[in-house]
Amino acid sequence: MLEFPRWKYVLILIVVLASALYALPNLYPQDPSVQITANRGFTVDDALRARIETALTNAGVKPKQIEVDGTTMLVRLPGLDEQTKANDALRQALGEDYLVALNLASTVPDWLGKLGARPMVQGLDLQGGVHFVMQVDQKAALDKRVEGYLEDTRVTLRDKRIRYTSVERRPNNSIMVTLADDEDVAAAQQALAQTLSSRGNNAGTLATGSGLTYQASGQQITIGLPQAELDQIASEAIEQNLTTLRNRVNEIGVAEPIIQRQGNDRVVVQLPGVQDTAEAKRLIGATATLEFRAVVEGSAADAVASGRIPPEAKVYQLRDNGGPVLLNKRVLASGDEMVNARVGTDNNGLPAVDVTLNNIAGQRMFDYTSANVGKLMSVVYIERVPTVTMVDGKEVRSVRVREEALSPTRIAGVFGKNFQTTGLEKTEAENLAKLLRAGSLAAPMDFIEERVVGPSLGAENVARGTKAVVYSFIFALAFFLVYYRMFGLITCIALLLNLVMVVAVMSLFGATMTLPGFAGLALTIGMSVDANVLINERIREELRAGVPPLASIATGYEKASGTIFDSNMTALLAGVALYAFGTGPLKGFAITMVIGIATSVFTAVTVSRGLATLIYGRRRKLKSLAI
Repeated sequence: MLEFPRWKYVLILIVVLASALYALPNLYPQDPSVQITANRGFTVDDALRARIETALTNAGVKPKQIEVDGTTMLVRLPGLDEQTKANDALRQALGEDYLVALNLASTVPDWLGKLGARPMVQGLDLQGGVHFVMQVDQKAALDKRVEGYLEDTRVTLRDKRIRYTSVERRPNNSIMVTLADDEDVAAAQQALAQTLSSRGNNAGTLATGSGLTYQASGQQITIGLPQAELDQIASEAIEQNLTTLRNRVNEIGVAEPIIQRQGNDRVVVQLPGVQDTAEAKRLIGATATLEFRAVVEGSAADAVASGRIPPEAKVYQLRDNGGPVLLNKRVLASGDEMVNARVGTDNNGLPAVDVTLNNIAGQRMFDYTSANVGKLMSVVYIERVPTVTMVDGKEVRSVRVREEALSPTRIAGVFGKNFQTTGLEKTEAENLAKLLRAGSLAAPMDFIEERVVGPSLGAENVARGTKAVVYSFIFALAFFLVYYRMFGLITCIALLLNLVMVVAVMSLFGATMTLPGFAGLALTIGMSVDANVLINERIREELRAGVPPLASIATGYEKASGTIFDSNMTALLAGVALYAFGTGPLKGFAITMVIGIATSVFTAVTVSRGLATLIYGRRRKLKSLAI
């Protein structure tokens, strides 16, 4: 009469053990830490460890541990106050040779990590993190687009063998082309329209240029950018920057970041759990990219000394003070035209970046290398990094632009879309590959606001949220124990397992717990209580109707289960809708709610029935129930 299959007991046992295992990492607190990363030209070694130990001793800070993690050194500290003191002391002692940033280091044992167990991801309001507001330089985006049109105009005229005397940009952002006296203006206009209207139609770039206007007057052609095209450039610059930022944040590996547009020219970025603001700003705000340019023949040193620089050339400095080099102003390929980039090694085993271009840039590179085998080509590494300095007690924000030419190499053979660039250090190759994969920013961005939500504030939110959940749980348990007695105890065990399962599932799948998530957790307890109340009250109704105890238990679970599934299904659909259409805090609430509904149905219908059968199933002469 009161039966429960053995395979369900096995299932419950597996679920209990797995839930306990994957919820266990949440009992290990994170260590407040300071992370030290070497700038270019410096290394992480024993000498650095000695400098760190000396600085910490002078500051009166005793670290828990100093360990090397790849290319960084991590100083674990016993508390948040020591973390602040150590951070200030190390910044002063190491200067600009190393990047010093706050961090939170995991203390989860390695054996748990090998099993895939990890702590539950916490949102910005629980574990702290960084909040950035960045302003997009839309004028720079416009300048970049117009300069691109200018260069494409010159290249098109040269490729079509159309002679011209000048190609100039006017103050109203139009382009004035002056052709030679005997050139066909209509043919030139048609060639320009075909080239410029197809600009940007390949992957990784922006607008189409189809809104350009062409007006001929004598031997002059005016290429105009209507207001609609200018507005489109500004809008698309914001949208591409949003996409690029999301890709870059994915490269960092931040869970549940918030990246959204604010107004016409600002972007808000929130990165939960990130204490290394220097690394976050470097990867998010940097506009590092590559440009492939041909080397102009002649002595660069003589040209710089005499001031006679060829009109088609621009002077760059070679890396590591290698002197000047003359490179062609025409860019053969740039970061905008890259489809993929990954870190590899060259024939000598040194770091390199394997690059894949889009079709148009690949064809351009193929055409150039086919005609210039044996000539020199160089790669220009361009990095734009936001910096903040203190002047008269106030923050002054600026941008440091670094342009370096890598050592020129001879074109040994013909290549197109796929090739390799060398001459980079390992860290630079990795960072550059990340940035190129994520895409380049359509316009530079400046950090106009930066807030760090400290882990101490997050810890306070966690403590309060945990207290709210614990009290709601205790009140529910007290009520059930008093009102339903033995079945109240069964319900308490089911509720406890429900909590452990929610934490385990969220930890296993990397779901983010936020402050609204605690509200969803408390709601889950309430909904689980509802399911158990339905079952217990149904059993009592059967007993009052004169049904024997064992039959009452079986009937109570069978008849209440349908109602429980129906009621939880409507709540589940509401949670899915909240997650699909909500943002930020609503998603955090919805995730906890959906997971909690699924686990509460399992614990209320399956686990509690298994316990009831285990307690009463073999008692054939049962006369009454403690309910």
